[in-house]
Amino acid sequence: MIKLAARMRETITFHAVEVFKDALALRNQGHDVISLSVGEPDFTAAPLVVEAANRATRAGLGGYTAPAGLWALREAIAKFYGTHLGANINPARVIVTNGASGALSLAAMAVVNPGDEVLMGDPCYPPNRNFISSAGGTTRLIPTSADNRFQLSAADIDANWGSQTKGALIASPSNPTGTSLTVEALSALIQAVNGRDGFVMMDEIYLALSFDSTARSALTLDDNLIVLNSFSKYFAMTGWRLGWMIVPEQLVDPIEKLAASLVICAPTLSQHAALACFEPESLALYDSRRLELKRRRDFLVPALKKMGIDVPVMPDGAFYVYADISQHSSDSMSFAKHLLANAHIACVPGVDFGPTHAASMVRIAYTNSMEKLEEAVHRLSKYLA
Repeated sequence: MIKLAARMRETITFHAVEVFKDALALRNQGHDVISLSVGEPDFTAAPLVVEAANRATRAGLGGYTAPAGLWALREAIAKFYGTHLGANINPARVIVTNGASGALSLAAMAVVNPGDEVLMGDPCYPPNRNFISSAGGTTRLIPTSADNRFQLSAADIDANWGSQTKGALIASPSNPTGTSLTVEALSALIQAVNGRDGFVMMDEIYLALSFDSTARSALTLDDNLIVLNSFSKYFAMTGWRLGWMIVPEQLVDPIEKLAASLVICAPTLSQHAALACFEPESLALYDSRRLELKRRRDFLVPALKKMGIDVPVMPDGAFYVYADISQHSSDSMSFAKHLLANAHIACVPGVDFGPTHAASMVRIAYTNSMEKLEEAVHRLSKYLA
């Protein structure tokens, strides 16, 4: 009998997947389930992207690329950072990856040694912890609160940095909260880590989906960051498995060598297709979708509050609401299961995102049409009555 490696006992499971399976089972039984659980936009790839993929397929452009990706795509990403996210980037610092997950995996393998500790805020996206542990490191979840927008602060870094701590993993906007760090708070946090000669891994997956202020990359504050990003969310290419990382110049060659050994390259057809993401027509479409997500947020948050479901911090990006259900239940897992079984609405229990707020919070993803959101609110109101 093959024995599992010890690290498998440390793997963090994601209950959202179980909710998704239960919702799918109900759907297969003929029930009309409204899924507000999975963090996948209800949009598809832009038409120009699909056309570019078809052209690349017909042209036979399916061979390997350089481990760091197509140069034209690296240039396009760097240009996008300059025009949309405020940071002037040398394309040579961009490495195209198998999604943001691939970027984080490479980052962890490159800078985390066995026994190293990485600080993360609680709540956080749970699979990220697995990438650190796969490199032999450990993560320490630091409790956060609404006072700091459920984000780590410089004071948290000062109070929790230990002898084994080597860095911090930050997401802004965050999953599950949809909240961002202010420029001042992010700058102070980066300075606190730099002052200890540590690294900052900066998750900017949802940055382009900012609603209430101009999106600005952390690279406008400091060049010495490992930035992770993806084509999945803003560009609606979840299944195309394409992302990127932007790293300091001294990390480019080592990470490229690592990528060549572990993955060879990111999916080539996806890379050719993604070049069309940066065409003016595609960018205009993405921005209209961003505004649609903002419209959904502006509908959903007040509706939840009217039902006694508090939203401690207004989400300013991504497509999540981190909602307090403590007026209705003391167990978020039980709440999510009963909501699915009785109202056929799927959401994610707070237990997924860390222990601090596990019992009282759920994540609601407004990755569904306004019509479906209105129906979900109607069902939820009846269920809670």
